[in-house]
Amino acid sequence: MRIFDPHIHMTSRTTDDYEAMYAAGVRALVEPSFWLGQPRTSPDSFRDYFDALLGWEPFRAAQYGIAHHCTIALNPKEANDPRCLPVLDELPRYLVKDRVVAVGEIGYDSMTPAEDTALATQLQLAADHGLPALVHTPHRDKLAGLRRTLDAVRESALPTERVLVDHLNETTVKEAKDSGAWLGFSVYPDT
Repeated sequence: MRIFDPHIHMTSRTTDDYEAMYAAGVRALVEPSFWLGQPRTSPDSFRDYFDALLGWEPFRAAQYGIAHHCTIALNPKEANDPRCLPVLDELPRYLVKDRVVAVGEIGYDSMTPAEDTALATQLQLAADHGLPALVHTPHRDKLAGLRRTLDAVRESALPTERVLVDHLNETTVKEAKDSGAWLGFSVYPDT
C-alpha cells in the first residue's frame, strides 16, 4: 500500500523516522512550515528555514524513497512579532517553487489584530499564486478561531473550496464542513 502523509513536520524528526515511514508505505508527504518551538526574530531565520524545507528536507526524504513537498508561510504565532513581518514580503519568491503546494500554516494563535493582517495578506498571496491555503485553527478557543478564520476567508479573494481548515475537533467540524472548506483533523488526548 502506498501512503501520502498530508501534514507532518519532518524538520523535527530523525532519518530513522523516514526509514520507518517508508517501511510502512509512505511514499510522499507535505511538510507545513510552522513554529519551531522557539521564536524566530528576523526574516533571515525564516529564509534559512524555508530554504531547508525546499532543499535539505527533500534531499533527506529522497534518500528513503519519499517525495517531500511543503507549504510556506508566516505562522500565526510569529505574526505577532513586528520583527518578523518583513517575511510576508519574502513569501512570493518561495511560493513559485515547484515543491511548494500551498500557503500555510496560516490562521490564528491568539486571535490578535496582527494575526488578522497576516492571515488576510497570506490568503491574498494564495489567490495570487493559484495555491490553496492550509489554515491552522488555534489550540485555545478553537470555535471562535474557526469562525474568525471563515470570516477572513469569505472576505478574501481565495474561494473557500481552496482552503483546508486543519486541527479540527468535535467542536468545530460541523461549521467547517458547512463552510465548504476541506477538513483536517487533529487527535487530541482531551478536548
